[in-house]
Amino acid sequence: MSSILSRYILKETAQTWIIVTVVLLLILLTNQFAQVLGDAAADKLPKEAVFMVMGLTSLQYLTILIPIGLFLSIMLALGRLYRDSEMAALMACGIGPASLYRPLSLLAVILALLVGWLSLSISPGAMREVQIIVEAAKQRVDLRFLEAGRFITFADAGSVMYAESITAAGELGNVFVQRRKGNEIEVIVARRAWQSQSSDESVKVLKFADGRRYQGVPGSPVFEIVSFEEYGMPFAMPAAGPPELKPESRPLEDVLAAGDPVSRAELQWRMSVPLALLVLTFLAVPLSRSGPRQGRYGGVAAGVLVYIIYVDLLGAAKIWVEREQSPEPLGLWWVHAVFLTMGCILLARQFGYLNGLSLRRGLRAGT
Repeated sequence: MSSILSRYILKETAQTWIIVTVVLLLILLTNQFAQVLGDAAADKLPKEAVFMVMGLTSLQYLTILIPIGLFLSIMLALGRLYRDSEMAALMACGIGPASLYRPLSLLAVILALLVGWLSLSISPGAMREVQIIVEAAKQRVDLRFLEAGRFITFADAGSVMYAESITAAGELGNVFVQRRKGNEIEVIVARRAWQSQSSDESVKVLKFADGRRYQGVPGSPVFEIVSFEEYGMPFAMPAAGPPELKPESRPLEDVLAAGDPVSRAELQWRMSVPLALLVLTFLAVPLSRSGPRQGRYGGVAAGVLVYIIYVDLLGAAKIWVEREQSPEPLGLWWVHAVFLTMGCILLARQFGYLNGLSLRRGLRAGT
């Protein structure tokens, strides 16, 4: 009986977890895909790196979605048992919380190991790769990334370029360039333009043909106007260098080696993800209780609210650790302790442990 029940609950929960996690992942990736496409259109990201960034982003999302997915799947699976009166029949047969937690704990431990691996190593590495790709895009100055009919900045923030047309060979037609040189503004208008490499690999030359060059101080009547058949404008590519890593994207060994408050908070945050999954699994059983006539999704809203409060408190505790505003031994651990205690109280109340304790106290008082 116990093994049949364990397999039944494990199957129901695992199937629901897969569906919930996939749906939430698709929702987040759809929103992220629009943002990534916008960055690629704005030359903040190479177009060929769009799908790589989406894959790396999905690994970061899984770190968040696996705990909430398991939490909601337990509530949905057990909520259906309550709604169909199956849970009442099981309790009448003497099935207690231990029989419910046995299959759930197996799934929770497996997923906690997975999400711990993602949180400690894989997700920071994915964030680091995305950061490297974005920094590399800033250092790539190439006319191949131009789009006809759109103004872009290039070489530095003071240079703006527009091309009416671009051929397959990379030649620009009807080009406009404006760049600032101190107090002066230089404007070049040319019929054609193309890019060439100079002897210095860090310097490229933008060559113009059949155009005019205007240079002067804005507001001054004195401007230098030069007509040319061919004119070359060199520009230096941004210096390549390793990006400055954010705390959440630093390797685990670097976080462990550093002793500053930010690194301690980051380490505790990464360790809190699998721990929160286990605490949420414990909380989901008493929170999933509902009446026979109550809808299947009646307790989901309360569960989502509990999850939001849980995550917000973890975020606040992390900030307090970074700012050294909380005692170091407390760290983020007190948040898990609070919700674990709440789960114990709800579980004891649901299965009548508190009622039995009150009854025994009343009998003792009466004697």
